[in-house]
Amino acid sequence: MQRAFIASALIGIVCSLIGVFVVLKGLAFIGAGTSHAAFAGVAFGFLVGTNPLVMAVVFGVSTVWVTGFLERQGRIKPDVSIGIFYTLTMALAILFLGLMRTYNTEVLGYLFGSILSVTTDDLKMIAGLSLVILTCLTLFFKEFHFISFDQEMAEASGIPAKWLFFLLLNLISLAIVISLKSVGAMLVFALLVIPAATAQQFATHIRSMMLGSAAIGVFASWAGVLISYLFDLPSGATIVLLLTFLFLLSVLCSPKNRQKKQTALINI
Repeated sequence: MQRAFIASALIGIVCSLIGVFVVLKGLAFIGAGTSHAAFAGVAFGFLVGTNPLVMAVVFGVSTVWVTGFLERQGRIKPDVSIGIFYTLTMALAILFLGLMRTYNTEVLGYLFGSILSVTTDDLKMIAGLSLVILTCLTLFFKEFHFISFDQEMAEASGIPAKWLFFLLLNLISLAIVISLKSVGAMLVFALLVIPAATAQQFATHIRSMMLGSAAIGVFASWAGVLISYLFDLPSGATIVLLLTFLFLLSVLCSPKNRQKKQTALINI
């Protein structure tokens, strides 16, 4: 439980913060595709007997590199290439699972989430990658903010927008990898999107959105772990369901939505 709470706190902070740029930039589909690529790496890791999280990093980042290269060459849009790799990596994951001689239940933990099975070595890797992601977000916060709203204007201003977009994709990939064991490949992109989308309902600027997103991510992760432990429920699904409830509640209570309704009534 101690490892679970530490891991959920790190994952909640990292995914929620980088999720702000995912929401602003409209990269939710890329998060979904990369999560399945990372799961293919996990399956390959179990097949060949290597560390599954290391192979998840290799597969996830490689997918991002190829996507970024195709986008930079102007040959294909990122969402199209991710759609192709989404199906390719899922096919590879199924192939790797089929090649295993014995049934491995631990693989399913990476698919659906099993945060109580996080080991000390897993926690060290999560902490290390979290430090890398948070450092990059701190160093390039203004640039990521700029390209999230207007990448073409950022490029015209002398900012290497395409390379920064490529870096952002890599950070998203790493955030997905560290979340696989807790939330699972099927649900990890929800942790990237929902906290930021919830905070957006009340935020007036990006900094308040990031703080709100991080607070929501950590709260939902901790509460989800505790609820799943007390009632013997799947941890990943519990966290996502709690996040979804908070999002729906925020939509109903959002002052932005009330202002829109009042404006609509005035216009009528």
